[in-house]
Amino acid sequence: MGFLIHDVQRLMRKRFEARASGLGLSSAQWRLLVRVAKEDGVAQARLAELLEIEPISVSRLVDRMEEGGWIERRPDAADRRVRMIFLTPKASDAYAVIKSIAGEVYEESLVGVKPEARRVLIEGLETMVRNLTDDETPSVEKVKSTEGAAA
Repeated sequence: MGFLIHDVQRLMRKRFEARASGLGLSSAQWRLLVRVAKEDGVAQARLAELLEIEPISVSRLVDRMEEGGWIERRPDAADRRVRMIFLTPKASDAYAVIKSIAGEVYEESLVGVKPEARRVLIEGLETMVRNLTDDETPSVEKVKSTEGAAA
């Protein structure tokens, strides 16, 4: 199952990157842009956590994106040592395009999957995320009691 999930993610990313290549952003840059769009004003250190890359790598990435006019750094009002990251209007426009491309890729990936099966798939994946978040593995007893309650 893990390999299958990874393969789907890899193929979707590959298709997305092919379509989004005209935006002039690398894969790492559009990932950062999407994260900032979802949490405008995110601290640079938090961004490193969200992207699962080293803080120095995020710093370099942010430098390049700031030079390109995609994002801007601002000091945090409460702690001037903390740098907050914000989208520029240029990046907001690109984000709208990115969302549209991503929606097209999602729809293409789900062709032939009935609406009910889509709902079950999403619910199953959301449950897996909850089960694996913060290394909290549900006990066998908890899973059995959940299954018994659903029956």
